[in-house]
Amino acid sequence: MFEVRRMNNEYELCWLEYRRLPDWEIACHREWFKSAVPFAQPWEVETALTELKTFARDALGTKMLVENTIQNQRTIILGKIDKLSELFDVPKLEREGSFFLAHRKLSGKDTLVIGAIDTAGLVYGTFEVIKRARLGESFEKMNVVQTPAMPLRMINHWDNLDGSVERGYSGRSIFFEKDRVILNRRTRDYARLLASVGINGVVINNVNVRGKAVQLIDDEKYLKALSKLAEVFGNYGIKLYLSVNFASPMYLGKFETADPLDDRIKKWWKDQARKLYSFIPDFGGFLVKADSEFNPGPHYFGRTHADGANMLAEALEPFGGVVIWRTFVYNCLQDWRDYNTDRAKAAYENFKPLDGQFRDNVILQTKFGPMDFQVREPVSPLFGALERTNQILELQITQEYTGQQIHLCYLGPFWKEILDFDTFARGRGSFVKRIVDGTVFNRKYCGMAGVSNVGRDPNWTGHDLAQANLYTFARLAWNPDELVEKIVDDWITLTFGKDEEVKATIKHMLMNSHRAYEKYTTPFGLGWMVNPNHHYGPNPEGYEYSKWGTYHRANHEAIAVDRSSKGTGFTLQYHSPWREIFDSIETCPEDLLLFFHRVRYDHKLRSGKTLLQSMYDLHFEGVEQVEEFLKAWQRLEGKIDPVKYKRVLERLTVQLEHAKEWRDVVNTYFYRKTGISDERGRKIYP
Repeated sequence: MFEVRRMNNEYELCWLEYRRLPDWEIACHREWFKSAVPFAQPWEVETALTELKTFARDALGTKMLVENTIQNQRTIILGKIDKLSELFDVPKLEREGSFFLAHRKLSGKDTLVIGAIDTAGLVYGTFEVIKRARLGESFEKMNVVQTPAMPLRMINHWDNLDGSVERGYSGRSIFFEKDRVILNRRTRDYARLLASVGINGVVINNVNVRGKAVQLIDDEKYLKALSKLAEVFGNYGIKLYLSVNFASPMYLGKFETADPLDDRIKKWWKDQARKLYSFIPDFGGFLVKADSEFNPGPHYFGRTHADGANMLAEALEPFGGVVIWRTFVYNCLQDWRDYNTDRAKAAYENFKPLDGQFRDNVILQTKFGPMDFQVREPVSPLFGALERTNQILELQITQEYTGQQIHLCYLGPFWKEILDFDTFARGRGSFVKRIVDGTVFNRKYCGMAGVSNVGRDPNWTGHDLAQANLYTFARLAWNPDELVEKIVDDWITLTFGKDEEVKATIKHMLMNSHRAYEKYTTPFGLGWMVNPNHHYGPNPEGYEYSKWGTYHRANHEAIAVDRSSKGTGFTLQYHSPWREIFDSIETCPEDLLLFFHRVRYDHKLRSGKTLLQSMYDLHFEGVEQVEEFLKAWQRLEGKIDPVKYKRVLERLTVQLEHAKEWRDVVNTYFYRKTGISDERGRKIYP
């Protein structure tokens, strides 16, 4: 049965709800959590000790004492490796956040050691100990060394100062309201959530920086509030970053230009950086969306992206800051009659020629695919193309095109496919995960950025099961080689407990949900059949005659854009053998067939079915899977916290109705285009 200790009536704590453990587990762990001995300065272990005490109180019903010497038969000791090395041999740790956990006999007594090279590592190590205790692991033979694979593990918020959230599906902003910065208990708990899974950076404001948000880097009222916010996150090893408007000198400095090569503009940014770091000494840096979707950038002034990014990087460099420059740049005023321009090619065409021209503290942030977070896209060819430039992989945790946290759509398996994609940039083994951890091209600043899916809803993510996406993103940023199945198992246990039926049911739902969503929306890499602007619900030609370059050009015979070497030439941006594999309709992976090729409806797939019949079948199958998810969840009634059970039930019920709408709209669209009936005689509306 379930048991949840509510921290307050405002919100829950996701996977950090420290439910009281069963009696037999309490007996195993209580002695360990009765005392802690720090081998570090008090400020270095304060956060870690607070978390240990909280877990001891809530989960074990005991009070943990902090002592100067090892007295009890079992004790947790924690400290930095320079101090611990005076007691015993310690493993070699190098990267920020690295830690080790080890059982040691000291003075004839059992100790569990949490050792790290910095305070962030002590926090991460502490959360790892607590996680393992909650999962039922024994400490007696503990021997763990963990180093984060990626230097930068970031969350990007698209929050606005008025409290709204662009592409937010979980309530209002946790950072802003009525043009003010929010700082409260929830802020600290959010830092705890992120630190518990190894996040080390957070951008708190929208990449589309408009209105008063421009003032965040200048107004002392905002800077004072941000300094306090940065201190809260800093206690958990997380640096604060801000999105900035490239034309800020024009808005704030009253210049007539923001030309990055103008000495006045360079000086203005250097003065701003100095002022910013005087308030926030450990400030991480700037995130910039420039020359993209009407955001100003260096092209407005006849300069390159490298010119713009390098100017900002020069201003931040003395303070250790970085500039993260998004590569989401394309012609967003395309004429639908233009058959030559291909939006998919834009990022590569804009940034490949600039490879090697960026300063060392500039990082290009690239969306996983060449378009815009569709349910299925190929990996962007920029991964593997930029050999002399730092690069971050951008994933969208918030479910803009994948059901908006109304639909269950767990993205972990899809993200794993992206990370495991071999670009062949330096031959076999040039995986995306090895590019963004810096090893393939020996880059210093690399990593992953996830667009946040949290808001002020009681469960943080609107859909309770959408918490798994945030948790999984962070775990993969820490270790992209980790099995998604293991991550899912841990998240379910930490969130819902250890009932085997509950675990098996939720795991089945999560692991199959992305494919189900893909089936009843836009399979084969087609994408974009959504309502314009808000991007929810089916609209097969919603973007067909728009300015955004997102066309499928369907007629009565065929559908999709030919991106082969005989078409737009997009396939030529990939390294071999992908260039040849994607280029041929015979060898192209069928999951991506309609991304790369214009295909006749009567084209036979490898299953022997035609493309059109497969479309019909998949849309019916997707709905059937959602029906299965709903029935499976209903069988869990009484085994799950009733509040969570009801919320998920409501979402699944809505999802089923909307999945049917997707099925009927898309199938009818194809039937009306072709006049070809479903071979199985199912209901399709004429």
